[in-house]
Amino acid sequence: MKVLFLGGTGFISSAVSRLAIAKGFDLYLLNRGLRDVEIAGSHRLVVDMQKPEEVRSVLKDLQFDVVVDWIAYAPEHIERDLALFRGRVKHYIFISSASAYQKPPAHYVITESTPLHNPFWSYSRDKIACEDRLTRAYREEGFPVTIVRPSLTYDPNFPIAIGGWGCYTLADRLKRGRPIIVHGDGSSLWVVTHAEDFGRGLIGLFGNGQALGHAFHITSDEVLTWNQIYETIAGALGVQANLVHIPSDFLARMVPRMTGSLLGDKAWSVVFDNSKIKTFVLGFEAIIPFREGIRRTLAWFDADERRRRVDEAVNKEMDDILRAYALANPAG
Repeated sequence: MKVLFLGGTGFISSAVSRLAIAKGFDLYLLNRGLRDVEIAGSHRLVVDMQKPEEVRSVLKDLQFDVVVDWIAYAPEHIERDLALFRGRVKHYIFISSASAYQKPPAHYVITESTPLHNPFWSYSRDKIACEDRLTRAYREEGFPVTIVRPSLTYDPNFPIAIGGWGCYTLADRLKRGRPIIVHGDGSSLWVVTHAEDFGRGLIGLFGNGQALGHAFHITSDEVLTWNQIYETIAGALGVQANLVHIPSDFLARMVPRMTGSLLGDKAWSVVFDNSKIKTFVLGFEAIIPFREGIRRTLAWFDADERRRRVDEAVNKEMDDILRAYALANPAG
């Protein structure tokens, strides 16, 4: 089966790319070639997706059984894909986001029929708009689309709400005994999913004609509190976590860009019902518990000192928030 990933070298998509190669797929990766990521066995197509004529030139007369777009974030990206792949792909998969589900949720158990509505985060609203356009394309012209909504998926990053993405800052703070911030009281429920588990579910959909026109989320069934997530990371490092709980609305006021990722996503208790993906991908199950997945993440950081980058801007932001909260709550 010939598969094209638009993107394919990000933290999550590179893990899925390697898994696809291991499963025997003939994998093409189309991106700008800016990431220093080697996916052995793949074919590289280097081009800027924002230049459609150059993309057409690179694609030439290639036909694909499956196209997965990891890097479409706005309706104009979908229009580009529709123009590029009408008639040349049997199955198009759009990577959306579980943050598109109703916020605040009317019920903490999320199924694919949960309404899509997020007044807090433009990222999520754009993903919803992308889904709407693709659904219309399926209904009106039979465009062979499947929508997939990952939630907080990791490998090798730390799946955290606050503390830096793509860096070692949180782990460094924990090892030094410095306080780390947990939104709310840390008791809300959440789900983190290892990229390999997500990849098994995604790859299981490839070429499945019964999945056309459907949307799926793919997550772990393991449910943790945010306190447990941070404490598990600390435990894997062999230290005790110094947790400071700060209300999400205070954090959003202090750092407005956190509004989307907190009030539009991680501040709410959410548990995903994965019955649908298990029905369409027989035998699928997320098998990597967080205690094992985080050990893999730490092993990845430990394997190369250059990966253990501490972002002092993240440290400063966290320290500024901690000072402001202490001033606003002197009794605490």
